Amino acid sequence: MKELLLGLRLLLGSGRGSRVRFLLMVVGSGIGVCCLAVVLAIPGILAAQDARKAAREPDCSNGRGGCLSTVGNGSALYRMDPYDSEPLTRIFLAQVGSVDAPPGLGEFPGPGEVFVSPRLHALLRSDHGLARLLPGEEKGLISAQGLAHPDELYAYVGVRPAELKGGGHMSGFGWEEARFPTVEPSTLDILRFTLAGVVLLPLAVFLSVCARLSAASRMRRLAALRLLGLSRKGTQRVNAAETVAAALLGAVLGLGAYWVVNESVSRIGLPGFKWYPADGSLSVTTCLVCLVGCPALAWFVGRVGAKKAAANPLAVRRSAVEKPPRLWGLLPLVPGLAIVVGYCVAGATGNVPTDTSFSAILMPLAVVLVGTGLVLSLPILSRVLARQVARATNSLSLGLAMRRNEMEPGGALRVATGLVLLVYAASLTQGVLIELDQVSKNTAPVQLYTMPLDDVPEKTERALTKVPGVRGHAVLARSWTDPDHAERPSINVVIATCAQLHRMAPVVEDCVEGRPARLSVPGQTYDDASRPGTSHPLHLRNADGKQRVVPVRVPSRTVRYHDETDAQMAGSGAVLLPPSALPAGFRPEERVRLALLGSAAPGAVTSVLEGIAGVDPTIEVETAGLDPASLQQITVIKTLLAVGMVLGLVIGVAAYLVAATDRAVERRPQVTALALLGARPRTLRAVQVAQVVLPLTIGLVLAVVTGKMSESSYLVTGGGAVFWDGAGLPLLLASALGVVIVAALGALPLVGRKIDPELIRRD
Repeated sequence: MKELLLGLRLLLGSGRGSRVRFLLMVVGSGIGVCCLAVVLAIPGILAAQDARKAAREPDCSNGRGGCLSTVGNGSALYRMDPYDSEPLTRIFLAQVGSVDAPPGLGEFPGPGEVFVSPRLHALLRSDHGLARLLPGEEKGLISAQGLAHPDELYAYVGVRPAELKGGGHMSGFGWEEARFPTVEPSTLDILRFTLAGVVLLPLAVFLSVCARLSAASRMRRLAALRLLGLSRKGTQRVNAAETVAAALLGAVLGLGAYWVVNESVSRIGLPGFKWYPADGSLSVTTCLVCLVGCPALAWFVGRVGAKKAAANPLAVRRSAVEKPPRLWGLLPLVPGLAIVVGYCVAGATGNVPTDTSFSAILMPLAVVLVGTGLVLSLPILSRVLARQVARATNSLSLGLAMRRNEMEPGGALRVATGLVLLVYAASLTQGVLIELDQVSKNTAPVQLYTMPLDDVPEKTERALTKVPGVRGHAVLARSWTDPDHAERPSINVVIATCAQLHRMAPVVEDCVEGRPARLSVPGQTYDDASRPGTSHPLHLRNADGKQRVVPVRVPSRTVRYHDETDAQMAGSGAVLLPPSALPAGFRPEERVRLALLGSAAPGAVTSVLEGIAGVDPTIEVETAGLDPASLQQITVIKTLLAVGMVLGLVIGVAAYLVAATDRAVERRPQVTALALLGARPRTLRAVQVAQVVLPLTIGLVLAVVTGKMSESSYLVTGGGAVFWDGAGLPLLLASALGVVIVAALGALPLVGRKIDPELIRRD
């Protein structure tokens, strides 16, 4: 305890410079803790949103928790449609029995009553076609208790039970989990993995740098205490007292800064991601991690930093030459690169790993090992290269810079580490974004809409085909299969004329109007069930309920067909059947769907969906290749990754500024001595720039190479179609070059014009 009090007394009584240094340590720790709190708060925000989603899920008597695909009239129907790239959720409710109002509403919606979220209320004023999706009169707004986030598009529509054909019988609200979570658990693991590499790893380095400000002068002071009789452990405790006090005050400052950031940013929102301020409140565990973990890290760094002064104080006081870094710093890099190279070779040879559970453990381990190896190997490589350059160069500036890096390789670790890790993490983030772009992305120029025709009147079907924006339509069905004879599979049937088929696809060859044909899609094999000459029964029904069976014989004549949708409307082997082949007034009675085709432009998709809702607002519409829940999830992930990159940039730049400034202040006596010996300011500035740029360049080259290898191995283990990201390399190289330029410019002002001999006299 005496050593701790001594450390605090030295802090307060060591002059203005020590107090300024302590203030910088506090501010630096505060920035780091604020960034840490942001990362730790993200899972809590997502969990709070999912909890409210689960609490409002209609609980139906079908035992599955969802009100979907239930026979007969019901009391709840769930519909989700895309509105631009956002999901628009509509819950149709009919009060059957005693059911409480859903969360966020004070009363149960009656027939013709509509309750909407605040943002949907605002959109209804500007987009009048949106009202067709919500038949009825707006009666009120849904409160925050019933919404996942303030920008959600959500509505409750009150109807009569007879209008909910296909809905479920609801017994209340609330389910164990949300139907569509904000971020899927598997994707959340990817997010945690990326944020750990982008933010937490550089953050640990940054906090360590802040805890070691003015290390040289502090070590000389600690060595003097050691020579005066203080014990080894006591010397370490004296140094740790200052770092712990700074870290503790910084943690409190950082938590306060996070509260301000959460209150302000949550009200403004981020692109595609908004939350309520209460969702971002820090848990007790997070506060303990910040208030205990950061001072604990500072205690460890402080004790390790004072180890040399405690063990050999005379060497510190006399400025003895440092021992060269040992090769054990390369150990983490070797196994990390071995794992990464192994995955890259597996991807290049086509032997993609299939054990995803093993890769989920091995890949993050490799990323951490490579990142740690970059940090620890930088002083070793910098010293070796500095020695070789110093021996070969005839330049005074370069020779002085290289000899300084050779004698003090640890300085390179402090200055360059933050920016090196930033470039390394940027490459990993590129890999995650590439993987996300491969899912739930409709790249086709057209959009296919399919909807069931069960219990849909023929008049409604004709109205759906005439919706503005629909340029083609067809009826899709399957032949009947006897459940007692499963060995007789069914075939797909496309009921359309040649003219209709031409409007659905750009490639339709050899189609003769009024004659059946077998479709042939290039690159697809025929279905075994659709052999020419085989017959399959097609069950039909008319509006009066009469049934008929029409045999569909697979013709030998083929029609070459290929459409522009991501998922083909019909595959090879499907039978094209003209509508004239069916009895008048009859159509398939089961597994029959109506397919509509329109433009894939966001405005066109919204217009078509509004037109369909104008015909039948409760009909279920599937948009092939356009999953609004997945698109919203990807938007959230990209936003959070952007937040991580911004935090990583702040941490990396702050670490560089703190370390470079601190290193320049420590070297003022050496710079003054060189100036008194006749070195010109231009030479001293060149020395300072070379000292910073060389180790930084080494680290950035390693970061780009290992980062691209780690990114490729991540893409290989992700199971996507893209393994090698050549398009992202120019951006990464440009970023690395920009980092070098900024570092060089930042080093120029660190050599002043004035010569202060007092620095040498004090030394």
